[in-house]
Amino acid sequence: MPLANSSCAPRTVKKAKKDWQNRSLPLQYRALKQCVSNAIEEIMRFILIDKVVSVETGSQIRALKSVSLAEEYLADHFPAFPVLPGVLLLEGLIESASWLVRRTENFAHSMILLEQARNVKYRSFLTPGAQIEYTVDAKVIEENVSNFTGVGISQGQRIVEARFGLRHFNLADGDSAMAAVDAVVIENMKKRWQLLWDGQDG
Repeated sequence: MPLANSSCAPRTVKKAKKDWQNRSLPLQYRALKQCVSNAIEEIMRFILIDKVVSVETGSQIRALKSVSLAEEYLADHFPAFPVLPGVLLLEGLIESASWLVRRTENFAHSMILLEQARNVKYRSFLTPGAQIEYTVDAKVIEENVSNFTGVGISQGQRIVEARFGLRHFNLADGDSAMAAVDAVVIENMKKRWQLLWDGQDG
């Protein structure tokens, strides 16, 4: 996702990173960390799950998403028949799996991205007022890759199902200067987990 804030333009981020590597302008590096935080806040505008209802470390996670007519993307999809876009239904599965990875690895990685998705099937629509429960089962969770099957069900009806894989890594894997940025991202993810898991544990 692009950094929309003008103070976080790609050129500024690149320069701030270089300055920090040279240890010449620490204020610029603090600006870089703020840009990362701003980007995370922007991403959080489109959280696709509201609550984690159960988690079995390394095995399974179940999460809920309630659809509200107030969600801005429904204004265009579609004005006369608002439904949650299929790509966001899939994203709900991916997001759920990402939290299972974080939980299993004790937040070892800042970046968890979709590697591949296959056998994606959309069975029905999800309209405002409905709630979907995502159930994601891990096939394997290794250090840098993981594979899952997932299904989203609403009122006993399958809405979406898929098989997919994720990859997980730290920015510092390719550039040790980014270690502190990884730390900022991970700290934000830990705070978000506490909200989703309702503070049931650490």
